[in-house]
Amino acid sequence: MKKIYNIMILLACLTFFWACETDRDNLTALTPDSFVLNTPPYVTGIYDLRNTETVLLTTSQPDYGFTAATIYRVQIATQNSFEEFVTLPTFFTSARMEVSAAEMATALVGLLGIENEEDFPTETFPVFIRLSAELTNGSRQVLSNIIELPKVRSYFALDPMVMPENMYLVGNVTSDDWSWDSATSMVPVWGKPGKFWVVQYLGKVGGDNAAIKFNSARAWNETAFGIKTADIDDASKALAGISGDDNIVIGNPGWYIVVVTTEISGRDYIYHVQFLEPKVYLTGDTSGGWDTFDAARLFTVPDLSLGADASFVSPAFVGNGEIRACIKLEGQDWWHTEFIVLNGKLAYRGTGGDQDRVSGSAGQKLHINFTKGTGKVE
Repeated sequence: MKKIYNIMILLACLTFFWACETDRDNLTALTPDSFVLNTPPYVTGIYDLRNTETVLLTTSQPDYGFTAATIYRVQIATQNSFEEFVTLPTFFTSARMEVSAAEMATALVGLLGIENEEDFPTETFPVFIRLSAELTNGSRQVLSNIIELPKVRSYFALDPMVMPENMYLVGNVTSDDWSWDSATSMVPVWGKPGKFWVVQYLGKVGGDNAAIKFNSARAWNETAFGIKTADIDDASKALAGISGDDNIVIGNPGWYIVVVTTEISGRDYIYHVQFLEPKVYLTGDTSGGWDTFDAARLFTVPDLSLGADASFVSPAFVGNGEIRACIKLEGQDWWHTEFIVLNGKLAYRGTGGDQDRVSGSAGQKLHINFTKGTGKVE
């Protein structure tokens, strides 16, 4: 009898837990009308954004019907109407938020529409803040109430200057003349932010000299640059026969290694452009050794009469082993600019880690078509 009683208790408990789990699985999130952003206790004081790192905000969680992981975003405005506002880039997952004063100051420059530091107000002014909350899947977005910081002293803060992550070469040498859609994507140099390179055909096109420009975006905008704003060294000008009024015109048709190195000076980018001889090297076991870059390891450069659709060919492998290939830039280790052919496709290391390895045998050669981004070992 005691055993039967224990079994009945066990079944009752299992039924209870199953019901609880079922209820939990069937929870439906509510969409609240609002939630409360608390007024800071020292709101009547002056918030000096230049001389503080963060502004502390606290909130109650929106009532979604259950305790839910929530993402909070801070929105600021200079008018209580919030007709114009900025959502700050940093988001929070806690109801206690230490908001970056620098992010607030940068947003206020745009909201006030001020372009020059001398025009920025030196007196305090009110700033209005609200929060946007949402579930972690981006749903059930809701806005908080608006609070006012009546005395904010800000400054002419600008977004920090960062190195470009991409660089593109466009001109009459791309598959669709002067179209950014078909522009050549330059290769980032490992460990050197803002530095890019490419092996590029700059021969005559339809009887005209090659002409090119660059940009960090695939667009005709204010960041595109040519001969007027590019810093081109004298050796490059002599080698490539550089001229032009806006576009960079190549007077000496040929294959080149084109290098763009970015420098930040104040609020400006300075682009240093180099044109180098198209020296591509085989290295590693198949070349007979490492870290030697001499004429015996140079790829054969295609004859100009073959045009852009032609392959560089390595010397015959002198041994079996891993195939490694690269260009060499001054001040950079060879593997900072290495590449390999994987499944018929040219693969650059760029800023990534060590690449998959490909093996070759003595007597074989590596063929690379830089224009098509293809290659083979045979």
